[in-house]
Amino acid sequence: MQGQLYVISAPSGAGKTSLVKRLTETDPLIRVSVSTTTRPPRPGEVDGINYHFTDVDTFRQQVEAGDFLEWAEVFGNYYGTQKSQVEKLLGAGFDVILEIDWQGAQQIREKMPGTQSIFIVPPSLEELERRLTGRGTDAPEVIARRLSEARDEMRHYPEFDYVVINDDFDVAFDELHTIFKANRLRTPRQQARHGALLRALTD
Repeated sequence: MQGQLYVISAPSGAGKTSLVKRLTETDPLIRVSVSTTTRPPRPGEVDGINYHFTDVDTFRQQVEAGDFLEWAEVFGNYYGTQKSQVEKLLGAGFDVILEIDWQGAQQIREKMPGTQSIFIVPPSLEELERRLTGRGTDAPEVIARRLSEARDEMRHYPEFDYVVINDDFDVAFDELHTIFKANRLRTPRQQARHGALLRALTD
């Protein structure tokens, strides 16, 4: 059975990474697509697990060859989603998550119209600021910039099929997982999974 492609976007601090991690730990049918990047690995990052690391020339050649479903330049580094990797996982029956921003989501929708998209938001700007500050990794001016960027990003939520508000983590996880489970019950996917039964019941 063909899997379903999902795009999940969120502003920094909304909890997307933690929610997606819980999804993949809970549901064996969900995989996260590993992006390709030209930035150097950070301490502890492993090629093929955190990212597929490559050089700029190779990345540009892949762009020219049409190897990416979406790609972007961010702060001087390139990031992209390899089409072949996504198609392989979908063909194996996995639901595949792309963790990308709203701009990448627009590119994906154009190339793969059946994609389901989910936007995760915090319960308030005050809570978002609290979470960003609580990390203890960014200076106040960096946090202020992230909050401004988050407001701009969240203006694009109407472009997405679903919106999940991450106030209580467990509730947000249940809502997010429900989207995946419900989509598996759509008629075309049930026909692919249980075609023999459905034919026997209706012939």
